[in-house]
Amino acid sequence: MKRLIECVPNFSEGRDLAKVDAIAEAMSGVPGAWVLDRTSDSDHNRSVITLAGEPESVAEAAVRGVGKAAELIDMTHQTGEHPRIGATDVLPFVPLEGVSIEQCAALARSVGREIWERYRIPVYFYEAAATRPDRVNLENVRKGQFEGLREDALRDPDRSPDIGEPRLHPTAGATAVGARKLLIAYNIHLNTNDVSIAKEIARAIRFSSGGLRHVKAIGVDLRARGHAQVSINLTDFEQTPMHRVFAMVKREAERHGCAVAGSEIIGLIPRKAIELAAEYYLQLENFSAERVLENRLAAVAGGGLSAFAAQKRTGTQIQPVLETLRQASRQIAEAAEIAKSTATGAHSRQDFREASPENDAEASLETALLAVQLFEQLAQLEPLSAPPVLGDLRMARSMALGAARGAIENTRISLQSARDPETVARIKSQVAAIEARLLAGAPARH
Repeated sequence: MKRLIECVPNFSEGRDLAKVDAIAEAMSGVPGAWVLDRTSDSDHNRSVITLAGEPESVAEAAVRGVGKAAELIDMTHQTGEHPRIGATDVLPFVPLEGVSIEQCAALARSVGREIWERYRIPVYFYEAAATRPDRVNLENVRKGQFEGLREDALRDPDRSPDIGEPRLHPTAGATAVGARKLLIAYNIHLNTNDVSIAKEIARAIRFSSGGLRHVKAIGVDLRARGHAQVSINLTDFEQTPMHRVFAMVKREAERHGCAVAGSEIIGLIPRKAIELAAEYYLQLENFSAERVLENRLAAVAGGGLSAFAAQKRTGTQIQPVLETLRQASRQIAEAAEIAKSTATGAHSRQDFREASPENDAEASLETALLAVQLFEQLAQLEPLSAPPVLGDLRMARSMALGAARGAIENTRISLQSARDPETVARIKSQVAAIEARLLAGAPARH
């Protein structure tokens, strides 16, 4: 059985990209482990790098990354919006295939010992790798951040590291090493620079304050971008899906007199998370098929998706299918952008009062037409597609279906306030025709 894990080290550097390059390079030379993605943010002053592959190879690559980060990052001069305790702040191991969470926890503890032996960086274990109940929650480990933990570890035995001396590394601090399920790092931007609103929203949605289960959140001031952000960790996306979190943030933002300006994914996410949210508008600014963990993993582990598919089904017209999928990704993003403009449109209540319901309905109808055309085009490709491509094809088709249904609902809402009977009748007729096309091509439910 194939054994695959993911590791998502978070490094306390997001401004000097040359340093991030060097860290990624240090991790990329281990056979059997692949660097799949990297994301940096200057306001958070943090970079997230995604590794995947065979457990032992990923472990070695992660340890090398910790060593390079210790060489390049000095925590005594590091500042940023995100909480942190060390140059490599967290190092979580995640089971993907043929590996249990218990095995990842054992691997995490082995890696923790190796980090101490090689670099004399103390280690705290968290989540499934925790050796103490009070350290299961990462927030407890990170209390006081680097500066506070540096003092507490010396005088309070309860704050001493799990591995290493009771003092932090003078410049690299400490590292929290853990094992957990797949986590989605998801940031939602607000069209306000008032960080107090972002903090209020974060308090409302996070589980520790009585909000949504499996949600961790903080409010962040993104000075470089001129707006506030709700920074979210979703620890079980199947129990609390992304669209539910997004909907609650949107409602809370409206209650505070602002709106969602967009959202972004940090690192990679599982395909299933997108499928669960396909019928909701997430307003993702940076989504593409390359953001999906399984897609990137297949591309690097199998010599590229097109090569893998051609190997499985010689003679099939794979390249047209892949090109259409790429176009589908762009068109879905375009449809979502149109829908976002329609939904948020004007940023002030005065602008909203001046908007025309007829114009809003027309814009939503245009989105629905684009989505249904894409939905039908993707259906025509299924007979041509090899098995490795079918999953991506069906996911794109599901997203197109969700985009069409959402746009139809927006159209109907706008028509409720429309006053021109001819326009209303025409648009209703077009909506009925679109719905008929969707019904004719909708996949069977099991």
